[in-house]
This record gives sequence, C-alpha cells and structure tokens, in this order.
Amino acid sequence: MSPITFYNRDSGQIETEQVYGEGFLKWAYGNPLGSIALHSFVKRPFFSAWYGRKMSTPQSKSRVQPFLDTYGLDPADFVKQPDEFTSFNDFFYRKLAAGARPIDQSPNSIVFPADGRHLGFPKASEIDGVFVKGQSFDLEALLGDAELAKRYSDGALVLSRLCPVDYHRYHFPVSGTPGETRLINGPLFSVSPIALKKNLSYLWQNKRTLTQVETASLGTVICMEIGATCVGSIHQTFTAGETVEKGAEKGYFAFGGSSTITLFEPGRVTLSEDLVSHSAQQTELYAKVGTVMATASSTE
Repeated sequence: MSPITFYNRDSGQIETEQVYGEGFLKWAYGNPLGSIALHSFVKRPFFSAWYGRKMSTPQSKSRVQPFLDTYGLDPADFVKQPDEFTSFNDFFYRKLAAGARPIDQSPNSIVFPADGRHLGFPKASEIDGVFVKGQSFDLEALLGDAELAKRYSDGALVLSRLCPVDYHRYHFPVSGTPGETRLINGPLFSVSPIALKKNLSYLWQNKRTLTQVETASLGTVICMEIGATCVGSIHQTFTAGETVEKGAEKGYFAFGGSSTITLFEPGRVTLSEDLVSHSAQQTELYAKVGTVMATASSTE
C-alpha cells in the first residue's frame, strides 16, 4: 500500500502521515487472515471497549512520553504536562492551553471543528472521489433518515479525520443552538485511509452521533461524530438547548482515530478554495480547529 500523504496548510507542503498502528491496519484490511480477525472481533464494540479500558489504567501512562517522542508533539500546548497525566486516555483527550487554537473571529467564517485531515465537497450528492475515484457517499445511510438526506443532498459536506496523534476534542464550527444528540449504533471499523480505500461505507456503518445546530443565518448545520476501532467512546460535553459560540467545545473522543462530518443546507456556504481543490484530487488538507473551512454565502 502506498504511503498516506496530505497537504499541510500551515507548511504549504505535501507531507507523509506517520500512521499509528500501521502494521496492524495493513494486516487487518489487506490480509485474508486479518480480514477474518476484523470481522470476527476487531470491528465489534467489545474489542474497542476492552482496549479503551486498557488505555485508562494507571499503567498506561508510561506510554505518554514515548508517544510524544515518536510523534513530536509540543507539551507547551497542553494544560497538563506529560508527567501529570493519570493514564494514556487522560493524555489522549487532553485539553489545550488558552490561545493554543485561536478561533477565527470573522462574522462570515465557518471553522474546522477539529485538528485533522479534511476533505470538502460543495455538493454531497456529487461526491465521487473519496481517497480513490468512484467512491460516493450514501447520505441516507449516513444520516439514518431519508427526508434529512434529501434536504442536505445538494449541500456542502466536510469530512474531518483525526489521527491518534491529533488533539481529540471537537468543537462547534458555527454559533447557534444545538439540539439533542442522536445516536446511530453500529460496528467500529477503522476510518484510516488504509481501510476507507477498501470500503468507504465504513463511515455509514460505524457507530455515529448526529446533532443539529440551529443558526441565525446558516439554517440548520449538522455536526456528526463517527466512532472507529479502539475509540472507547464519543463524549458530548455541551448542553442541548443552550446557545454556543463558534469554536466552543462540543465533546471529545477517547482513544483511537476517528472522524467528524459537517453538513450544510444547499447554498448556505462556500468552502475554502484550498480545501475544495485538494479534495478534488483525493488529497486531504491538514488544518487546525478554529481556522477557516468555509464562508457564509451571500443571500442577496
């Protein structure tokens, strides 16, 4: 399998991803024996729950410093210092220091909900290339609602993929009033490109959550979180019915790679040019939470 590459908005360069657990992923999604294990137990929630518990033990904190050394993360961004974490999961869903992720304050901007590698599509109904050509979204299966899928089929969609090395709290991309979160249960396949190149439908098979956010000028924005192998759980930290500001924390993932999806009603937003152009080449754009992913379209 070829290396996973992405365009880094900060550096302006194409970079190669350091894949956590790469050997296991290639075995599970590219080897016949691995496929047997994948469907027998790896995709099943009990496996991820077991691994999540393992990453929450006091003994797991010994993994923190080697992880920092391997992936070059800067502890200056963290609220806690490396020796203060009580477990690897405590480190994994760490909070960041004030100012580490400035939120774009332009009144017309919509911001990325998470640190990660992003793909953006102006029309969800016209997606035909996600990591490889010919893979389209089944929006109805993703949303679990035919009427909702029809409403958003011609709206913009942004897929944000978080790797284990990333900051794993996710945030609201817009200001507004969020409703109750709906759980759509399912298995827990990997959401790494190693897996999604084989079968994009893992995104709408996996356990996922859906929150509708009512806004003043953008209609209703859908925010989704998608679980994955070894993601212990998806935690929401907001209060339904209470108004939130753009960039406010929405929740966090426990250990593992995972994804978010943001959906907009047709004609409401214009996605950032670099996001659209790289996505058209099946190349993810790396950008941090709080930076611009779209602007509000003119209603005139």
